[in-house]
Amino acid sequence: MIIGNSVCRTDAPAKVTGVALYPGDLRRENMLHAKILFSNRPHARMKAMDLSAAQFVPGLVAIFTAKDVPVNEYGEVIRDQPVLVGLGSDKPNSDVSRWEGDQVAVIVAENEESAAEARDRVQIKWENLPIVSDVATAMKDEILLHPDHGTNILDVYKIRKGDMETGWADADVIIQGTYELPYQEHAYLQPEAALSYVDEEGRVTVQIAGQWPHEDQRQVAHALNLPLDKVRIIYPAIGGAFGGREDMSLQIVMALAAWRLNEQGETRPIHATWTRAESIIGHPKRHPVSIKTRWGATKEGRITAVEAEVHLDAGAYNCASNEVARFIHIGVAGPYQIPHARIDSYAVYTNNVPGGACRGFGTPQAAFAAENQMNKLAATLDIDPVEIRLKNVLREGSEFITQTLMPKGVSLPQVIEKCADEAGWHDPRVRTESPLFSSMRSLPPDPEAIRHGRGFACGFKSIAFGFGFPEQCKATIELHGADEIERAVLYHAGADVGQGAHTVFRQMTAQALEIPFEQTELIVSDTAPCDDSGPAAASRLTWMSGNAIHGAAQKALAAWDDKKRPAKGHFCYNPPRTEPSDPETGKCFPVLTYGYVAESVDISVDIETGHIYVKCVVCANDVGKAVNPDSVEGQIQGAVVQACGYAMTEDLQVNAGHILNPRLSEYLIPGIQDIPGQVKSVILEIPDPLGSWGVRGMGELPFIPIAPAITAALYDATGVWFDEIPLT
Repeated sequence: MIIGNSVCRTDAPAKVTGVALYPGDLRRENMLHAKILFSNRPHARMKAMDLSAAQFVPGLVAIFTAKDVPVNEYGEVIRDQPVLVGLGSDKPNSDVSRWEGDQVAVIVAENEESAAEARDRVQIKWENLPIVSDVATAMKDEILLHPDHGTNILDVYKIRKGDMETGWADADVIIQGTYELPYQEHAYLQPEAALSYVDEEGRVTVQIAGQWPHEDQRQVAHALNLPLDKVRIIYPAIGGAFGGREDMSLQIVMALAAWRLNEQGETRPIHATWTRAESIIGHPKRHPVSIKTRWGATKEGRITAVEAEVHLDAGAYNCASNEVARFIHIGVAGPYQIPHARIDSYAVYTNNVPGGACRGFGTPQAAFAAENQMNKLAATLDIDPVEIRLKNVLREGSEFITQTLMPKGVSLPQVIEKCADEAGWHDPRVRTESPLFSSMRSLPPDPEAIRHGRGFACGFKSIAFGFGFPEQCKATIELHGADEIERAVLYHAGADVGQGAHTVFRQMTAQALEIPFEQTELIVSDTAPCDDSGPAAASRLTWMSGNAIHGAAQKALAAWDDKKRPAKGHFCYNPPRTEPSDPETGKCFPVLTYGYVAESVDISVDIETGHIYVKCVVCANDVGKAVNPDSVEGQIQGAVVQACGYAMTEDLQVNAGHILNPRLSEYLIPGIQDIPGQVKSVILEIPDPLGSWGVRGMGELPFIPIAPAITAALYDATGVWFDEIPLT
């Protein structure tokens, strides 16, 4: 079996030797350089723009503004954002900046220094407008940020299940909590960068890091009012994404510059790279969310009712906010059997940095509330946290919060039990104390101030999109040779954002064709030769691609048997349809399948300094089938470390619409001394009924339960519940 073996990653040699080219590394002879001018205004109307001082900068080639954009709008889900804020646009209210990261001009010059100087010389007269920086104020609609929408409430979702009076009457205890979840910066390895030009076939081409090349193509084509086949997107090596590259950054504006200059006879490629500060200011974040909830349960630990109100700060534009809100909405009651529920969720426009996709897509925020509630119930009722979960957890044939049955393949009970077993949860001998750790190098800790604790949490995450979104994934395989297959070429647009997807594609191709891994080749992440494979998002890529590759392989083998050379097979995988939710009851079949995870965390905390040391994380993850076990383990370790940052150190400060700490020296992601002492990866392989070879997606799952497991461990150590993160 090629699937199930940890073959060497396809991209490993180039990356470890430095040969791999990321967008920031791309260079062309005599290329031009671009800089982007941000508005730096959370809410203001442009009254005038004076380019005269900028136009005298030596080496300046061109400045493009809103009037140069044919269709001045874009958006991943809703086209509510101007490509460039400014005057002379075809779209109403596109002269209003609603976010400090709104782009207002693209400056192209012979070198970076000239482009930067010209950018800094652009003079703009703004009429400052009232800044709406909190959700409560925004919901009053006294100042409308998008007048055409009619309200600052972007979307509302409801769940009405059972009878709440009965649910509360059946409860022996009621647990209430208000949970505050922060922004999170994606902090991927390379800031945004791009190379743009018009290629030899007249296509506007952008080489950039992203997560869905064909969606980038669609958005560029729409804004430039060009046919799709006149736009080409190519992904070089990608330095991480975590959802942060789903939205537009440089795609449209760099395509605009190359296209407009080409019209003027200037054919040189254009390159741009953002600084880290520009990156942090200029792209969406994990949404800040407030969740007020109360749960009822019997004295035996059975949940009787859940009530919740969720407020999500969408920021200035939708991006993916309405979709993220959907998944928080169905996740806020946790992966449990809930007979009675009343849940209201709101996504709300403000003048803050927009919220977008981020690893887990709203599920970590929901899980923080749900798992803290479950752990508080366990403590109040004096029931073991594992035992109370097993009493309530969703199982095969359970009815979900959406009043429909769970998709087949529910494995969370097994995952919880395996995690507890591997952690030695019921064995007191395992709960050994951690070595002393110091908050400050120059000051040893007081041993009497060190406390030790253990926490447990679990979670689930949809695999692929849902709520009626028309999913698909396309793949093409060409077989070359005479009597025997000598090589197989897979054409697939899926993005490898560091997770090892392209290696997995080759493994699945080899497995489907029953040929050696070494005989497979890839042509990937390029809209010209590849059909739309959908995004590297929603933990979908392995699951969807496996089905597409398997189908393409079968068609290619049929063509091979018919003596066609090269033999070619094309397949589009369309999974069964999901359903949008009923606007009043929330009833629907929301997603096709789920992944399941449980985690046990051991910590030590210095109660004098607040410093938390995570000694050990045991992560049990059902992946259906581990195509490449080493990559799976790498995803578990990476997600755990990133989630520890979310829980304990990462503290993005936003005030009156401005990010105050847009540098990694001020926004503290975990360093090597901040990571857990041990991450024990427990890989379960319970096949998913819809996954080829039984695979499930898993890249987001290990992130989800870490924060509530840490707060549970902190309670175990100190007797104090913390309902807000980060735990700085």
